[in-house]
Amino acid sequence: MTTTTPNVVRTKLPRGIWVLGFVSMLMDISSEMIHALLPLYLVTVLGASTLTVGFIEGIAEATASITKIFSGALSDWLGRRKLLAALGYGLAALTKPLFPLAPSIGWLVAARFIDRVGKGIRGAPRDALIADIAPVGLRGASFGLRQSLDTIGAFAGPLVAIGLMWWTADNFTIVFWVAVLPAFLSFGLISLAVNEPEPDPNREPARNPLNLAAMRQLGAVYWRVVAVGVVFTLARFSEAFLILRAQNIGLNAMWVPAVLVLMNVAYALSAYPAGVLSDRINRISLLALGLVFLAAADLALALLGSLAGLALGVVLWGLHMGLTQGLLSALVADAAPPSLRGTAFGYFNLFTGLALLAASVIAGALWDAYGPAGTFLAGLGFALISLVGLLAVGNGLAAEHER
Repeated sequence: MTTTTPNVVRTKLPRGIWVLGFVSMLMDISSEMIHALLPLYLVTVLGASTLTVGFIEGIAEATASITKIFSGALSDWLGRRKLLAALGYGLAALTKPLFPLAPSIGWLVAARFIDRVGKGIRGAPRDALIADIAPVGLRGASFGLRQSLDTIGAFAGPLVAIGLMWWTADNFTIVFWVAVLPAFLSFGLISLAVNEPEPDPNREPARNPLNLAAMRQLGAVYWRVVAVGVVFTLARFSEAFLILRAQNIGLNAMWVPAVLVLMNVAYALSAYPAGVLSDRINRISLLALGLVFLAAADLALALLGSLAGLALGVVLWGLHMGLTQGLLSALVADAAPPSLRGTAFGYFNLFTGLALLAASVIAGALWDAYGPAGTFLAGLGFALISLVGLLAVGNGLAAEHER
């Protein structure tokens, strides 16, 4: 097994990859309309601290990651992915009305928690479904395309939020209600337009994907990929802190979602080309470049207290995401046995989710104690340490793949 597939015959990406990309895009439009404003809403309307914001964001993402291990394993046991993916999108759609109805921080935490459970249920089965549908030589491109379409939704959502905040004179509740519609469209699309391939009749079913034997069956190469993913996540905390940095610089509340728009434009424009390129060259080199962009982003956000400095840091952050997130998924698909792909994505997201929880809580505590400079300078340090770790682990990973 190799991380790259040179000289493969280039074919069109299957229709199912495109449909799953648009499903992700619609759900992200909904989610980001809410998430672009939620940190500001928590701090300015409900009086939460930045530590609370970091804790909520970390718990939310960790919840999604923990849920993914069970949904991924269940999809392997059933031999089916679409049902669980559709269930997760449906649950996320049903929880969206809780955001405009929530009267307190506790209700918002509950809404965020349930929404992320939906994300957790759909995440690993959907990624495993993409790996099942994608041709071997187009895995990087397939994950890159889904990531790009997902990220288009991630900047379209904040753009809609900006327009609605202007039109409604900063009425958070109306924005949250409008976000309900694309979530239900996403659920309808995956339910009606995605066809799951028939299971390979020669594939051995996974009887108990969560036992120690299955963990060993995933192999050394896979666990090296998990180590790389954890290292990356420890260097990257929640994007909620980009929003708080914009407020700290003095950006008007109506324009704060533009931070996520700018980041996600850079992310969307780089994710698919990075995925295509990773099918032709070693993926580890692109991941290392992504960490360099993250370190530069942290430096700009820590030291440049101007709108131009904010914009530079946010663009670099987006390029980092584009060069890393789809590639890490492609590495998991490369390394995992076909019968355990759901479990593999589940474990990967579990460990990286726990790392994100730790990174976000630490970032919030540093912000409260030392301000934004302390948070982003610490991020710079973690990014540089992670780069060294990636080169060590990544060289070993490359050597394993070449054998």
